[in-house]
Amino acid sequence: MAGINLLPWRDRQRAARHQHFLCLLVGIAVVGTCFIALGERVLDRATEQQTSRNAYLATLIANLDEQVGQINDLQARREQLLARLQIIQGLQGNRSASVRLFDQLARVLPDGVYFTELGRRGKTLSISGVAESNHQVSRLLRRLAAAGDLAVPVLEEVKAQSAGDEGSASVFRLTVAQAQAGAQA
Repeated sequence: MAGINLLPWRDRQRAARHQHFLCLLVGIAVVGTCFIALGERVLDRATEQQTSRNAYLATLIANLDEQVGQINDLQARREQLLARLQIIQGLQGNRSASVRLFDQLARVLPDGVYFTELGRRGKTLSISGVAESNHQVSRLLRRLAAAGDLAVPVLEEVKAQSAGDEGSASVFRLTVAQAQAGAQA
């Protein structure tokens, strides 16, 4: 057996294995490149889908923001209308207050007393007038205090004044506050 030379067969087998290795290497490279391209394509498609979803959500959010703005405008308008309605209801409720006030002043006015001036600032009335005597002024003060819509009057000034042939008269000035609407009920 000494005459058999196995080197060329081993060389051919080594070359065949080397060629097989290179073919496998090229095949693996081709398959790897395909997987990378396929993965990139899948990722690009997923990115495009997510971008389209984000754009769709952005348009929905913009629409909702616009609707929220409209709702806020409507709520502000509603608050303004409610404020106006409360003002109108307050005016409607106080509509007859002046008539009641003048009626009450006419009812509490004793004989021999005359008002010369009536003024109003807010809820305070200032009354100036002439009475035949101080007794009638005190009677007017008692009647004003007993009136339901008026608070206790404050007499600011009483002056005696001669009335010529008729004798003397008292000129007076007083202030009285209107009672609160809640105190009437």
